Amino acid sequence: MPSVSSVPPSAPSSRDEVVAALRTAGCVFAEDEAELILATARTPAEAAAMVERRVAGLPLELVVGWAEFRGLRVTVAPGVFVPRRRTEFLVEQALARVPGATVVLDLCCGSGAVGAALASALGRVELHAADIDPAAVRCARGNVAALGGHVHQGDLFDALPVALRGRVDILAANVPYVPSEEIGLLPLEARDHEPLVALDGGADGLDVLRRVAAEAPRWLAPGGCVLVETSRRQTPAALAAFERNGLTTHLAVSEELYAHVVIGSGP
Repeated sequence: MPSVSSVPPSAPSSRDEVVAALRTAGCVFAEDEAELILATARTPAEAAAMVERRVAGLPLELVVGWAEFRGLRVTVAPGVFVPRRRTEFLVEQALARVPGATVVLDLCCGSGAVGAALASALGRVELHAADIDPAAVRCARGNVAALGGHVHQGDLFDALPVALRGRVDILAANVPYVPSEEIGLLPLEARDHEPLVALDGGADGLDVLRRVAAEAPRWLAPGGCVLVETSRRQTPAALAAFERNGLTTHLAVSEELYAHVVIGSGP
């Protein structure tokens, strides 16, 4: 019987073999993925297991256990939403709007990537994050612990300490915004490996956004702002939801990242 650390004879053992295995499985960036897997794996057996999981369709970030987000290595885990590169644009907009923020809230935090990136850029801040999903909360706690962050579990603002009301300078909410009937059109990696609660935004994709817009003014500090990512076709309705709740709105767009961020400032 082979030992646990042994490598099956058919397992890829060189960079070229790893690239070939990934390319055969349909990985578009096979060379880059191979480099990342081989750099992360501690043993040939671990590399072989990673390649096997990737070939089976597991997202690369879950294979290696982390995702790069705005220069940070953010730990991710099975069942937790993987941060997207386009969401870095939301972070950049928040920093540009409130460069002197001292209280930051990462709502619908998932892995806590947005909050961690904001706190890393701002320096000494009071960081809070919240999510309804226990797996996300566990993951986020690991990612923000070194930054002194606090992670709360619950449904949006219900999860937060009352003492935060009226004190939040940056309220970043990467809410789910995929319309329910379009979930089946998402890439297989998202449909099969990410939690539905982090993807499904209801009939038109804006259910959670509207709830955030309704409550955000009570939590913002003077000069604070709330930022929510959405899609191009949803922006008119998203802006209207913010305006109905007394927020002064602005739309920021990155064509390069295909990112659309609705920003609301308090009265």
